[in-house]
Amino acid sequence: MKSLRKIISISGWLLLLSFSAAAQTDHSLLKDSGWSYHFQFTGILQGHPSFESPYSGTNSLQGNSESAFSVTSTLDFSRKLWHGASIYFDPEMVGGKGMSSTLGVAGFPNGETFRIGDPAPNVYVARIFYRQYIDLDKAHFEEIDEDVNQVKERVSTSRIGFNFGKFGLADFFDNNSVSHNPRTDFMNWALMNNGAYDYAANTRGYTYALVIEYIKPGWTLRYGTGLEPTHSNGDSLNFNYFKTNSQNLEWEKKYLLAKHPGVLRLLVYYNTSKAPNYNQVVQEKLNGTDTSMDVIYGKQYGSKKIGLGINGEQELGPSSKAFMRLGWNDGQTATWAFAEIDNTASMGIRLFGKNWGRPEDNIGWALLSNGISAAHRNFLNAGGYGFMIGDGKLPHYTRENILEIFYEILIFKNLWGSLDYQFVGHPAYNRDRGPVNVFAARVHIEL
Repeated sequence: MKSLRKIISISGWLLLLSFSAAAQTDHSLLKDSGWSYHFQFTGILQGHPSFESPYSGTNSLQGNSESAFSVTSTLDFSRKLWHGASIYFDPEMVGGKGMSSTLGVAGFPNGETFRIGDPAPNVYVARIFYRQYIDLDKAHFEEIDEDVNQVKERVSTSRIGFNFGKFGLADFFDNNSVSHNPRTDFMNWALMNNGAYDYAANTRGYTYALVIEYIKPGWTLRYGTGLEPTHSNGDSLNFNYFKTNSQNLEWEKKYLLAKHPGVLRLLVYYNTSKAPNYNQVVQEKLNGTDTSMDVIYGKQYGSKKIGLGINGEQELGPSSKAFMRLGWNDGQTATWAFAEIDNTASMGIRLFGKNWGRPEDNIGWALLSNGISAAHRNFLNAGGYGFMIGDGKLPHYTRENILEIFYEILIFKNLWGSLDYQFVGHPAYNRDRGPVNVFAARVHIEL
């Protein structure tokens, strides 16, 4: 209760600061300064009734009914420096917790809780980075036929972008306008990103990285490299870059399908870290040489993980969009940063309220199926625990299947409310436990 009061107090001060800044935007000192800002606040109350749970382990979702509250609040500042150059600074506050302390479901139902390492309110710097765009050719202008109601001039350039500092690799890779933000669309952890994309990040989702983008009018190629955490889902980052790092490459193609825009993204990544090998850990237990089965604190460098992702979004009509994701990684070494998922498939649709006279409202529906490698299954069945899942045994493995439905409504200007339902079949890949019905209410403020 004391932590909740602190969360509300800190969020209130951030909100007051934002409204104060908004009131000053017409002042010439701010208007002409080159600075811009944004503010967001998101609170999620989530819970589930009791479900079938014949046994449980250290990392199991609690079988009895429970509820949990999480909150994030962010101030985003940016300033233009010179042509093509900007700096960004984002302080963030988080607090609260996820159900069962964010344990027991690989595709966890609250994607905001991956930023929360401690239930007590905590303020930290989420992003601080420099961006530079460089034009590679001169802008040229095209005359457009006015009979088709298009503008007279269009600027078409090729450019290269450099982004360096602290940010989330997911700010640049595996984006999707339909399903990517648990603050405004689907809440599930594995719907905001490809669940099998073990992208380098600390427990709050950020790292120090370099991202280079080659941008053409119809497509983009981006490369990024960043620091891995010191241990699995760790808060600190390992600066020994030449022994542990993440390499990411993505090609993004824009297209038209029956005059409706779409985007296709192809991703490949390669991580090196201290993540232990699942088979080796199990064998050491059987041999009696090391019975700890520890995959959280790696002992030596040199482990490798490769993964692939396909990400698509498609406009279906003036008020509807669909998405899909496919993801895979080799699943031989422990999950080091994102989610204990080695292969995943998801798809869904969002309908926007223009058709029923509520243009700011929207409805979302999505299906998600997660799986793990044979080595990962054997590790869990032998009594192993990752940083998210582990029921003490896994005698009857099956895929973790999830359905999510939400409705988001604009309550007042800048204030949205959402109701969300998720059906979780076979939580943590365990056929013996569940299914789980998860209900949530979300409040989101954005300025």
